[in-house]
Amino acid sequence: MTLPGRGPDRTEHLVLPGVLTADQADETVAGILAVQRPDGAIPWFRGHHLDPWDHTEAAMALDASGEHEAAARAYAWLARHQNEDGSWYAAYDDGEATRPTDLSRETNFCAYPAVGVWHHYLATGDEVFLDRMWPVVRSAIGFVLELQQPGGQIGWKREADGTPVDDALLTGSSSVHQALRCALAIAEEREEPQPDWELAAGSLAHAIREHPERFLDKSRYSMDWYYPVLGGAMTGAQAKARIEEGWDRFVVPELGVRCVLPNPWVTGGESCELALALWVVGESDRALDVLQSIGHLRADGGMYWTGYVFEGEKAVWPEELTSWTAASLLLAVAALGGDEATTAVFSGERLPSGLEPDCCERVG
Repeated sequence: MTLPGRGPDRTEHLVLPGVLTADQADETVAGILAVQRPDGAIPWFRGHHLDPWDHTEAAMALDASGEHEAAARAYAWLARHQNEDGSWYAAYDDGEATRPTDLSRETNFCAYPAVGVWHHYLATGDEVFLDRMWPVVRSAIGFVLELQQPGGQIGWKREADGTPVDDALLTGSSSVHQALRCALAIAEEREEPQPDWELAAGSLAHAIREHPERFLDKSRYSMDWYYPVLGGAMTGAQAKARIEEGWDRFVVPELGVRCVLPNPWVTGGESCELALALWVVGESDRALDVLQSIGHLRADGGMYWTGYVFEGEKAVWPEELTSWTAASLLLAVAALGGDEATTAVFSGERLPSGLEPDCCERVG
């Protein structure tokens, strides 16, 4: 596999009309790099906490930007801080000791590094990295699948005392579905088949597509609307129908995507993730419109405000410039710009799909 170029054109896929110029892209990348600590950790912003999911998303944005050494440091941080059971804690402080501040262990947080590891490998071709991170991914997926329920859905966390929470979140399980497929791709690359993971991925996809009653009702949240599409469980006509069904409820023209109904609050992260989901279903023009609509969230220095309240006082809220909001924008732009590694992990076309329950019955 050929390593990406390190010349001035390495971020040309991050230039998107009305969203990012070349200088703006460089400024945003520099903003994320400024948040990253010397040990590789990427907190929400300096002085705030870190969680494994958003840390991984920021690392992926660095890879999409050609900053592969910085991304590798982020994954090395994950390897050093993984718990013996394969998990990570839900939150860590921004101090030098990296003290965990939330001892629960969320399944989607623990699964998502598999997406980042596969993305980094596709971006760099670094086989030594993949060999080093394979035990990390394998252990993390093992932790996650211990909480898979008989119906395929994934219980969303273990409490600090180890008690499993069997209730499943649709957004979290959809994210786990993408992670399982990336983990299967890693296993295939290493020629170490994981048939149990194939069954788990297929059963999970079936639950997401066909059994909404197996998940807690969080339909007020926009993530529950688009994540089954973004995570690859819903495809084709079903995916497009789902996007259409929620469009008028969640999309605020020229401002972005609501986080939760009925609150008059649009957020950058949800807007960028919806843009990615739109790109996945072939709606690149609408994805571009959504990304252009959140230009008002860009701050001096190239980072992005988390959200904006568009009624009443009409103000940025909270007053936070989060690394993961900037990262989600870079990843959405990279997908629209054709960055190979980013398109591979989000389009799903090159990812193993797992074995669904009806298939198991036919071959059993």
